[in-house]
Amino acid sequence: MYLVVITKKQKVGDLLGHAVWKALDFDIISYKKTILHLTDNQMQDNKAFLSMINSVLHTDGFYFATDYDLTHTLQRLANTSPEFQEMSLLERADQRFVWNGHLLREFMAQPEVRHIITMKSCCINGKVFEWSIISRRSCFRAGVRYYVRGIDSEGHAANYVETEQIVQFSSAKASFVQTRGSIPFYWSQRPNLKYKPKPQINKTVNHLDGFQRHFDSQIILYGRQVILNLINQKGSEKPLEMAFDKMVTSLGNGMIKYIAFDFHKECSRMRWHRLQILLDMVAEMQDESGYFLVDADGKVLMNQEGTFRSNCMDCLDRTNVIQSLLARRSLQSQLRKMGVLHTGQQIEEQADFEKVYKNAWADNADACAKQYAGTGALKTDFTRTGKRTQWGLLMDGWNSMIRYYKNNFSDGFRQDSIDVFLGNYAVEEADWTTPLRDPKDWKFLTLPIIMVVAFSMCIICLLMAGDTWTETLAYVLFWGTASVVTGGLILFNGRDFVDAPRLVQKEKLD
Repeated sequence: MYLVVITKKQKVGDLLGHAVWKALDFDIISYKKTILHLTDNQMQDNKAFLSMINSVLHTDGFYFATDYDLTHTLQRLANTSPEFQEMSLLERADQRFVWNGHLLREFMAQPEVRHIITMKSCCINGKVFEWSIISRRSCFRAGVRYYVRGIDSEGHAANYVETEQIVQFSSAKASFVQTRGSIPFYWSQRPNLKYKPKPQINKTVNHLDGFQRHFDSQIILYGRQVILNLINQKGSEKPLEMAFDKMVTSLGNGMIKYIAFDFHKECSRMRWHRLQILLDMVAEMQDESGYFLVDADGKVLMNQEGTFRSNCMDCLDRTNVIQSLLARRSLQSQLRKMGVLHTGQQIEEQADFEKVYKNAWADNADACAKQYAGTGALKTDFTRTGKRTQWGLLMDGWNSMIRYYKNNFSDGFRQDSIDVFLGNYAVEEADWTTPLRDPKDWKFLTLPIIMVVAFSMCIICLLMAGDTWTETLAYVLFWGTASVVTGGLILFNGRDFVDAPRLVQKEKLD
């Protein structure tokens, strides 16, 4: 057994008068003085498991507060009982967002949450106010981009994030909550060396049961649900859009509204102004749902009665753009009600704050993307500047290449790391064998070696021509064909060559 200790922290800011800290460095301390009693194989496994824990701990995004509950929204905290207030922070925490819950199972200690928190002191019209974004990542069905999609049997969605925008001015406070999460039925998109693996909808399970569980819980927690489905309505994404629409119709729940908006089609050829079409479409729904508002005397003036649940394929890039636009519209109304903005004033006209606002939402996008996909977000040039740029397109291309490499050749380790950290895989010292030592298939080494040798011989034959051009051509064709055929076999058996998780068989949940 080991004890994980935070050895370095940094103050992010004060939220409603409570200090919020970011954990920067950790130490993992063994309860035992020595590990010499372990076999060589167990020592190797122990080293691998420690590396996994370190990998999760040093992925940016662990925050905590010693006297404030970061796992709940302002509205939930305002509607609690005296008994709730007397409970410890760990007991009362929303377990969806307590990432060290498994580590604390035998302790009464501080809950640590995997959030993205931005806190800024801002000024408009000479009036200083505090503005924050808190994105709470769920630890249920947690994982990495291609290995965790859809929902599990309990209705928990992959890459589920609750994002709350908070503003405080002169003791008055307001918040606006949105959610994002994977398309909530059983589907998968396993990496197979192709740039964009084809999504697969599970045809052997009852999707509606998990789908209903998901939305029943969302309605209980947040009220009315407005689904913004931003995926493509053609190509490989089309079946997912059609299935989503069909399931909402089959459910027949008046608390759920479904809106499909083909983000890429509408904004193609740099037509980013067309996002206003979606904003106009949902403006009335946003006004009906409202936001949470408390005056300076502590009186609740408004409650948020519904949320927007946004998704694209990854619930990252397209989703974050839309969430930032919806949040701006809500913030404008809140600042007017608080008296910070004058009637008729627009946030876009406040140059200094607009820059802070855009950069904060772009940073939020980058942090969410790094935790799920392994790189910064795409399309953040639009979030930061309000327009698409050629440099932004180049950076998107670079990030896409990095994502391709990580998703195919390192995400298995990342997924295993998360499963160990959250307790989805229990490490027992008595186990003499672990899945970490499962041997690779013979194709894993043989085919790449053959392809490299064949391609090298092809180049050598081109550089060192034979006595006649027909002889050279014959050699080039032979070795070229060998390398192409081998490469084709590798692609055909792509799943055998990617770095897949070894500890928890996620396909059972897809």
